[in-house]
Amino acid sequence: MKQLQLLIALDDHKSLHKAAVVLSITQSAASKALHELETMLDAALFERSASGMIPNAYGRRVIDYARLLTTDLTQLCHDLTDIKAGRGGRLSIGAIMGAIPAHVVPALDALHAERPDVTIEIVEDTSARMLTQLDEGRLDLVIGRSAVSAQPAKYRYVKLADEPLSVVVGYRSAPRSRKALDMHDLAHCRWVTYPSKMPLRELLEREMDLAGIDMPPNTVSTASTFVTVALLNQGRDLASLLPTDIAGMFARHKMLSILPIALRSPSQTFGIVTRRGSVLSPIAARLIELLKEGVRD
Repeated sequence: MKQLQLLIALDDHKSLHKAAVVLSITQSAASKALHELETMLDAALFERSASGMIPNAYGRRVIDYARLLTTDLTQLCHDLTDIKAGRGGRLSIGAIMGAIPAHVVPALDALHAERPDVTIEIVEDTSARMLTQLDEGRLDLVIGRSAVSAQPAKYRYVKLADEPLSVVVGYRSAPRSRKALDMHDLAHCRWVTYPSKMPLRELLEREMDLAGIDMPPNTVSTASTFVTVALLNQGRDLASLLPTDIAGMFARHKMLSILPIALRSPSQTFGIVTRRGSVLSPIAARLIELLKEGVRD
């Protein structure tokens, strides 16, 4: 464990001296521990440079596993402490915004009814960023898309549902006429979009292309649902794409208006993503069962 912690400290601080200080050991002891690890693995793990100690390809891979192992062992210690104290344990999940109203919230309500002593952390972000947190052991599971990863085969994926999308504007910006519209009617609008290369952004670009319209250069990019809704309500001539479940929730509270625009691109899917080969905690396994039961119902 000391060797693994040394690798993480070296990755964080790029200095053997600083890493030794963080771990409260001497620099010679840190140097010896690194040498023993490199000898055991038969590979140098770091390159010395003007910027400090930089992990090479071998080092990067070993550090990734070191973070996973230390996170898992830390979580094990927390779980054992909770069991000894009679508490119910912890669960950290990530979810894309479109999955939260109809899938995540009902499943967590059901889990809380069964296990009211469980501590739950929910992260809402893009699938790509949450998969990184899943790889690092900071999330137990993700409700999102594994296909955005460069290595989707390293995950287990169970489809939950399709994610239909709606075009939305601020509540006060909705046109009075309810006749059907198309993308040409929004050619004057600025768009609040997800960051580039994200599925929601790519779908919007595809819809604009199908309509023969150039993507405007002055878009506002954010992965935050709150920021999107706030911008749409405060700005004029702003539009966005949101998952229909999310859009409907804000529309019912008169915070957004859903425009009568039929999108031509097929709906994307999302599902339960876990690390292949990882062992799920009983709480995480139970949440997955509840998510699947919600789909069957």
